[in-house]
Amino acid sequence: MAKKVPLRQCVGCGEMKGKRDMMRVLKTAEDEICLDVTGKKNGRGAYVCKSRECLRKARKNKGLERSFKMSIPGEVYDTLEEEFNKLEAE
Repeated sequence: MAKKVPLRQCVGCGEMKGKRDMMRVLKTAEDEICLDVTGKKNGRGAYVCKSRECLRKARKNKGLERSFKMSIPGEVYDTLEEEFNKLEAE
């Protein structure tokens, strides 16, 4: 029997994709928003495709705000974009 692939929905484009093909954005208990590269940190997670386009869409349609039920300042998105760029450079 084939192993079931865990699917997650992108908060940017709304597409369902495999968990491994996505980036996990994490809200910690202290209400901090960060990129969870390991996918194993504690906290509320939301998923975004590994593309800048989806991050932009999530910013525009307030996808992360809805997932985390809180307002998210622009600087947080800027930080996420920087972390994204670092990962792409590797």
